[in-house]
Parts: sequence; structure tokens; C-alpha cells
Amino acid sequence: MIVEIWDRPVEVSFDNGNHFLSVRNSREALACLMAKWPSKGGAHYARAKRTCLKTIETQAGSQAASEAFLEAARVAGVLRN
Repeated sequence: MIVEIWDRPVEVSFDNGNHFLSVRNSREALACLMAKWPSKGGAHYARAKRTCLKTIETQAGSQAASEAFLEAARVAGVLRN
């Protein structure tokens, strides 16, 4: 199984900033979206999930998955500054 690595990890925080996670690829992003995300729904969440799934299935488009996850994190308020 090949796992792509993003050029730059996306840092997210949960539980009022008490837990941090560095997401480095589409598999980690999808796991985070499915298990830790504060609000499952909305256009940005759906786009990130769909883009990560597509990247995992085709092994292409990792930059698009990274950007979609970053934007979803920003909108959800979990992006670590």
C-alpha cells in the first residue's frame, strides 16, 4: 500500500485545544474527518472527505486533498494557528 505524504502537514486541535494532531496524508485526514471532526456535514467537510477518498483510491491529487482538508479545518475552527 502506497501512502502519499503531503508537502506540508495540517495541524488541527480538538477538545478546546487540549489535543493536537498533525495530519500528513489523505488516509490520516479521512480518519480525522470520520472520527474526530466536531461537525460532520457542510460543503467543506463533504469536499474534504470526497477528495481524500478519491486520492486514496487513485493515488493522485494529494495536493487537492491537502487543500480541501485545510479549508475544512479552517471552516470548522479546528485549524491550529
